[in-house]
Amino acid sequence: MKPLLLSILLCTSTFSLYAADSAKASINQMENRSLSGMEREWVSLAEAMPADKYNFAPTSGTFDGVRTFQQQVGHVATVLYIVSSGVLEQKPPVKLGTGENGPATLKTKDDYVKFLKDAFAYAHKAMQSLTNDNFTDMVPSPFGKGKMPRGSLAEMTVAHSFDHYGQSVVYARMNNIVPPASRK
Repeated sequence: MKPLLLSILLCTSTFSLYAADSAKASINQMENRSLSGMEREWVSLAEAMPADKYNFAPTSGTFDGVRTFQQQVGHVATVLYIVSSGVLEQKPPVKLGTGENGPATLKTKDDYVKFLKDAFAYAHKAMQSLTNDNFTDMVPSPFGKGKMPRGSLAEMTVAHSFDHYGQSVVYARMNNIVPPASRK
C-alpha cells in the first residue's frame, strides 16, 4: 500500500510542477519545446540511417515516385528555413536551391545532417522571436499566397516536419532500422 501511495504522490507532485511550469511558459518557450521534440526525433533518425541508404525510396505499389530518404531530410530542412524566415520576416540565411529538397550542393549524409541541424537552429531563432503581441500578427506568406498569422507559420515547423518524419520512419523500418525514438 505504501509504494502505491508514494507513486501516486510522486505523480501528482510531478504533474503539479509541470502544470505550474506550463502556466508560466511564454509562447516562444512553448513553441521551442515542441520544436525541440521534433528536432530530437528528426536528427536522431537522420543520423541513424546509414549513408548507403540515403538514396533509398520505396519503388513498388503506391510508393512509386516518392522522395528518397535524403530528399525527405533536405525537404524538411528547406521548409524549416522557408517557414522560419516567414516568421522572422526575412530572407532565408542560406541558399535553398530551386526546389523544395535542398540545394544541389548537398551530396553526403553528413551534408544533409548538417543542413537539417542548421535549419532547426534557425527555426529556434524564429521561435525565440515570438511574443504574445506578435503571435497573431499577419505576415506575408513565404509561399506567395497573401498573409497569414505568424503563429500559424511557427506551428508549421512542427506539423510539416512530423508529416515527413512519419514517412521517413517507414523508410528506416523498410531497411531494418528501428528509429531511435522507438528504441527501448
